[in-house]
Amino acid sequence: MSYSLYSAVLYLQDGNYYKGWSFFELPSCFGELVFNTGMTGYQEILSDPSYAGQMVLFTHPEIGNTGLNKEDNESNFVHIKALITKNISAVASSWRSEISLRDYLILKKIPHIFGIDTRSVVKRLTLNGVMNAKLFTVDAESFISNSSSQSLEMVELARKVTSKNIYNLSYQASHFFSTFSFPTLHYLNKGSKYKIVVIDFGLKFNILRNLLLLGCDLHIIPVTASYDSIKLYNPDGILLSNGPGNPLLASYAVQLVKKLVNFANIPILGICMGHQILNLALGSQTFKLKFGHRGLNHPSGSNHYSEITSQNHGYAVEKSSLLNQTFLQLLSIVYFNLNDSTISVTCHKKLPIFSVQYHPEASPGPRDSEYLFQAFINLIDQV
Repeated sequence: MSYSLYSAVLYLQDGNYYKGWSFFELPSCFGELVFNTGMTGYQEILSDPSYAGQMVLFTHPEIGNTGLNKEDNESNFVHIKALITKNISAVASSWRSEISLRDYLILKKIPHIFGIDTRSVVKRLTLNGVMNAKLFTVDAESFISNSSSQSLEMVELARKVTSKNIYNLSYQASHFFSTFSFPTLHYLNKGSKYKIVVIDFGLKFNILRNLLLLGCDLHIIPVTASYDSIKLYNPDGILLSNGPGNPLLASYAVQLVKKLVNFANIPILGICMGHQILNLALGSQTFKLKFGHRGLNHPSGSNHYSEITSQNHGYAVEKSSLLNQTFLQLLSIVYFNLNDSTISVTCHKKLPIFSVQYHPEASPGPRDSEYLFQAFINLIDQV
């Protein structure tokens, strides 16, 4: 492979631009520019469907030093529009590494830029909010003047990344496990006990791994599935997965979940976008965060208790929409994000339903919240 360097330009919506380098001549691309504060986890981030349509800037000054492998992907595709970083390590020094980040970017033709002042870019985003950006290497003036600047706020992304077909996974699907991520493989000795329907808004594989480890048989269905098709499975529980984009645009999913809540009497767990969809179905409102929560070190909790959580979302449930007498009779706000007091966890007081804004599957991230999958199973046992 050639390791020649090409000049590249990151052009921001506010008119500022940054000059850097890429490993190949970039096709011109466009996306919403966001940043992630994690020090690691770039492989999981590259393959996370929640980043669909977004250019991801890593605040850590160097990534790539542990390479990539076949086990740590969170989906079957690269979903980010571009990777932006200060430096990419020339050496991948992990015994699990199968390919370096540099070689992977070249192999998969992933748009990228490095060698720029990432601190300056992050400062602009924190002051002004996330914004659109363009990345290119050639014919810059033509691209800037002629390219589209459509906002992702008006693009319904869940339909684009959801599974196109229904598929099933048994707890015996041992190929789905990684001994490095899950040392407690004794769970595999359990017989299949629970039947879970997973509604795929853009799910991460690690959600499925956690459920499989707890003895679940899984039916993964697209977001366009109907209420009647879900009921045919006679599930013990329903999980609403993470996913990209504005939850308000997935009104069909909100109506589906509203029907499940009102008529199905089945335990429901919502994660990330699933959390937003579930709360919208219950009558709350959502809003777009100024620059989102994306990283592995977000504290969530209440009353002197905190868990360090992995988060990746640009929208949140509007607190004021839950602080009225009707909602307070139905929902408990269990945890808050301790950085900005946005809602992290809600729990229904009468129905077997709860949801979390962060990622208990934590791939990448800390395992503080992994117990929530067991809590979901315990809830199923009590129904």
